[in-house]
Amino acid sequence: MKKIIYVIVLFSLFSCKEDKAIVSQNSKLFYNGDILTMEGDEPTYAEAVVVENGKIVWVGSKTEAQSKYKNSEEIDLKGHTLLPGFIDPHSHFGMVSNTMGQVDLNPEPVGTVKNIDDILDNLKKYKEKNNIADSEWIFGWGYDDGQLAEKRHPNKKDIDKVLPNNPVYLQHTSGHMGVANTMGLEKLKISARSKNPDGGNIDRFPNSQEPTGLVQETAMYPFVRGMLEILGSKQAEYFDTTQNYYASNGITTAQDGMTDRNTIRFFQSQADSGKFKIDLISLAGYSELDSNLADTSLRFKTYKNGFKVQGTKIVADGSPQGKTAFFSKPFLTEVPGCHHDCRGLPSLTQDALNKLFETAYNKDNQLFIHCNGDATIDMALLAHKNACEKLKQPLDKDRRTIIIHSQFARPDQLQLFVKYNLQPSFFTNHAYFWGDVHVQNLGKERADFLSPMVTAKSLGLKPTNHSDATVTPINPIFTVWTAVNRVSRSGAVIGLAERTTPYFALQAITSFAAYEFFDENLKGTLTTGKLADFVILDKNPLKVDPMEIKNIQVLETIKEGKTIFKK
Repeated sequence: MKKIIYVIVLFSLFSCKEDKAIVSQNSKLFYNGDILTMEGDEPTYAEAVVVENGKIVWVGSKTEAQSKYKNSEEIDLKGHTLLPGFIDPHSHFGMVSNTMGQVDLNPEPVGTVKNIDDILDNLKKYKEKNNIADSEWIFGWGYDDGQLAEKRHPNKKDIDKVLPNNPVYLQHTSGHMGVANTMGLEKLKISARSKNPDGGNIDRFPNSQEPTGLVQETAMYPFVRGMLEILGSKQAEYFDTTQNYYASNGITTAQDGMTDRNTIRFFQSQADSGKFKIDLISLAGYSELDSNLADTSLRFKTYKNGFKVQGTKIVADGSPQGKTAFFSKPFLTEVPGCHHDCRGLPSLTQDALNKLFETAYNKDNQLFIHCNGDATIDMALLAHKNACEKLKQPLDKDRRTIIIHSQFARPDQLQLFVKYNLQPSFFTNHAYFWGDVHVQNLGKERADFLSPMVTAKSLGLKPTNHSDATVTPINPIFTVWTAVNRVSRSGAVIGLAERTTPYFALQAITSFAAYEFFDENLKGTLTTGKLADFVILDKNPLKVDPMEIKNIQVLETIKEGKTIFKK
């Protein structure tokens, strides 16, 4: 009997030793580069980082790492920079995917459109190239009236010149309005007799009730809904291409900024089929809040095969460059469809917003509220306070309610963010793309305080910074560049005092972004035990001239230890 026990123990010892050797052989040791951990408020570098089974198992000395993980595959960074994979604080994964079935109408530097004739030419060529039959819908995206030579929106008469026999809808770069042609308007039964919906506007020709084709905010919803239904049939076809696009920009965790139930089911089916290369976080739409909360199969804040529904997105106002964001003071320039005290449009009444907050807070559902103008932020702050008082909850409970964009938050509002424990997700790309426009529309004082990241952080907040793609391109490096430099298209600095350090700009898309999604124990820094989500850059954003940051290249993106993009 003793002999049998001895053999079993001996076999166990050898088995353990062999298992440990196998595990070590599966590890990778990265060294010889700037390994930026993103831990803390000051830059910290490590000599080496070791990955095993998709997680970080060592951060520190190279010599100690080599001693402890002798059989690791050693990866020479060759002087390049490794840091945590970028986390997308706010974009629209599904809309990015849908653009693959639309006409690109973006101005430079994203596209090539300079005037309305360019738009019409692109539409005509798209129909011919894709053999689109008469009566089929044609969609375009990304046009920007402020960047067109004519300085106006195209109208239905323009589009009818080249596409009289197809219904057409062109989505403005802001995502908050668009233009339809005559057939498109007829399909949605919009005519001179149509009334403006609450929170929306149907633009009319001067001295007339005839629609121009421009529909803003809630008036555009039927067009967008129809577009998503038509393009939704190609979701699976575009899904992998969209993932690769995000990964090629160093993103290991993406977001879909408002997702209907059908698309949530689609994303989960892709995840369950093992098709995810990156993590994807979805925000459910506020119109389905009650039914979502009642559905026991929908588990918020919980990853399943790389996908989770984090919380609920509320759209509370519109676009500042589109002049539909809701402000406490008027725009300084002409506003389509408005002739007096033109301060933009709230998308919801205060009562409706109050009810959404109360419903969500009662079920501990995380809220993400789109607020561009300061008047809308006032509404959100009031709704927060109202819900806390009605539910007898602390004002500063750790809910991580996110005020998306917070573009023109006032200093007093940021103080309330601190008091109420709310967090802003800023959008510094606006400084480049529309900084000059904001100076014209809002005046220099308001424009200079757009996306006030420095002030927010000085108050103890953890602001993130996003692209809002498709509004601006998915490109976290460019987001860092705009946060650091705040340079407009014309070369003007929009808010000198709010220019960040490169390190803070990186925090906004790594550690702070992880915090936004309650993922701070899972990702966002190079810390032992966290996921091995990395991005490797050709240069260190902290060590190049600030204006050169936008030229930094993503060389490789690694998700849980596996390369998902390599240049």
